[in-house]
Amino acid sequence: MLHETEMGGYFQRQLAVYVEYHRDPRNTAMHVVGILLLFTGAVMPLTLVRLPLFGFDVSLAVILALPVLMYWLLLDVALGIGILAVSIALFSVATTVAAQVGTATMWAIFAALVVLGLAAQAIGHKVFEGREASLFTFPSHLLLGPMFVMAKLFIALGFRRDLAAILAPLPTNSLSTR
Repeated sequence: MLHETEMGGYFQRQLAVYVEYHRDPRNTAMHVVGILLLFTGAVMPLTLVRLPLFGFDVSLAVILALPVLMYWLLLDVALGIGILAVSIALFSVATTVAAQVGTATMWAIFAALVVLGLAAQAIGHKVFEGREASLFTFPSHLLLGPMFVMAKLFIALGFRRDLAAILAPLPTNSLSTR
């Protein structure tokens, strides 16, 4: 039986607010796409800047992402490890693309990924939820998106029943405010 840590309780309370803006499964799917595109695009130019750190050549993307990755691990270790694994894969993709193309092409790819990522999320909210993104009311939700998506994945794989009740979609006959 898992016991609730202070950070775990905080995470579950934040997730309960976040999910109220993300009930429609199509919006969730748009967030999966949007978050992956935004993360990859955001780190791509930063992978080109390399700095020595403890005897290793580390990209600025990794250095800047470390505090957020640690925050996610503190909120929920299992989900944080899942995000860390996906982040490593996305860092690798971004690094490979940035190293293989010219500077102008890299910036064009960056812009396309960021625009498409933002568009996916905006469309998900406007079309499928019928409301504005929660980010404007709760800026902290920027950091909860990846945790939400990873929690949904864990639940779909049969893990994290403790989060399933929080993230359950509304019944079709629900009296929603949407």
